[in-house]
Amino acid sequence: MAQIDPPADAIVGDWLTIPEVAERLGLPVSRVKQYLRDRKLLGVQRPDGSFGVPAAFLDGDQVVRGLPGTLTLLFDCGFSDVEAMRWLFTSDDSLPGSPIEAITAHRCSEVNRRAQALAY
Repeated sequence: MAQIDPPADAIVGDWLTIPEVAERLGLPVSRVKQYLRDRKLLGVQRPDGSFGVPAAFLDGDQVVRGLPGTLTLLFDCGFSDVEAMRWLFTSDDSLPGSPIEAITAHRCSEVNRRAQALAY
């Protein structure tokens, strides 16, 4: 299991445990774990040893629209879990804001273009 470094942990902000994600999504814990295995959601081990999913990945009782596709693209480009997490939360002046903020604002195509460019 990938462990995130303290600076990357700090830029993510709010974290949720798997049971908290399950409660927010109205799903059993086993289904949330399947989302993680299927890369529809991303979670990492935090510096304190706990496993967390960024709260920013949820929009009310749903996974942020467009996030699973962006995650697939990042992993296809060779990103590790930690690299993908860091990239999603690092501010990008050309967006503006972070990629996860752009995804939340329904600007996935812009984010995905930038992710694809990183692979080449």
